[in-house]
Amino acid sequence: MRSQRLFGPVVALLASFSLLSACTSDSDGGDLADQAKSEAKAPPAEISFAPADGTKDVSVLEPVKITVRDGELTEATVTNPAGKEVVGQLDAEKRTWTSGEVLGYAKTYTYTAKATNADGEETELSGSFATVAPAATPRATINPGDNATVGVGMPVSIKFPEGPVTDKAAVEKALKVETSQPVEGSWGWLNDQQVDWRPKEYWPANTQVNVTAKLYGLNYGGGAYGKADLTTVFTIGRNQVVKVHTPDHTMKVYRDGQLQATYPSSNGKDADPNLNTPNGTVIVMSKEPVGDFSNPRYGYTNVKKKWAVRISNHGEFIHENEENRPNIGRANTSHGCINLYESDARKYFDSALIGDPVEITGSRANFPTTSDVYDWLIPWSQWQTMSALA
Repeated sequence: MRSQRLFGPVVALLASFSLLSACTSDSDGGDLADQAKSEAKAPPAEISFAPADGTKDVSVLEPVKITVRDGELTEATVTNPAGKEVVGQLDAEKRTWTSGEVLGYAKTYTYTAKATNADGEETELSGSFATVAPAATPRATINPGDNATVGVGMPVSIKFPEGPVTDKAAVEKALKVETSQPVEGSWGWLNDQQVDWRPKEYWPANTQVNVTAKLYGLNYGGGAYGKADLTTVFTIGRNQVVKVHTPDHTMKVYRDGQLQATYPSSNGKDADPNLNTPNGTVIVMSKEPVGDFSNPRYGYTNVKKKWAVRISNHGEFIHENEENRPNIGRANTSHGCINLYESDARKYFDSALIGDPVEITGSRANFPTTSDVYDWLIPWSQWQTMSALA
């Protein structure tokens, strides 16, 4: 009897534990399943812009990038103030869009992008940025021009006529000279508004030259930025060099190192250094079938001479002067020019190219470095120090 009484409560207690255990097991299993399901959900796609939303004074050369993390881009656009879309390209992974054109100065651009994550959920983001507003955008020029054929002494010249360049190093880094055969040369700043490239020695004949100046968007310093890129492609012609030793009263023309012609000449007055044909290497700068040599300072006006070849802005030319015929080949009586007989002047005129070197020796005075082109008056070692990157 006692045994039967004890058995009943024990069974009931075990049943109670069994029910409790069953309830607890079901509850924990459901929570774990929900948690696992939550952890398996893909993170949202995260879009970012460069330059960042609200950025000002952005360089017009800086590429715009739209990128996404944890997803793929489904839409990416950058729009200028006129509503035109900026050209760009999406990479193969569809994670980065990069602009493919330079931007405009002082403009506000807007961008929008959409992306989806692994679960197909969409994220959208938009914003804007503003480009730099220059205080000035001065123009620049380049010489020689496209398709020109020039002499072996011709430098490449880039000028900034509207104002000085403060950051010369930045500008020089944006300049490139490519040649069809190896040529050693260097840029040199003649002043704050002009930088020239010249070879160490005369150009090799028949060299093809390609010059690029990536100036647009470049900070010149002082709030000025480049207005436009410049390029030129030109050719170096045959090698022709004129040599004048003033006491000899002759002008010699060499072609490819060989004497081609010797012309009697009358050069600048030996006794007056102000009227010498000065020493130094200059180049042919321009050619005029008839040149005006009027100079009231020396008492002559309306003086016209044929076959005038300018070799400096200091006032020196090679030209005919039949009025000085008795002295040609005999005495130096000009005011600095190289006088030739008309027939000889015509022959030389026809043979000359802009950029041909003219080497003058034997005078009491030297060419001043005030002409537009005095690159060859400067020794190579000094020229190299005129680079802003030296």
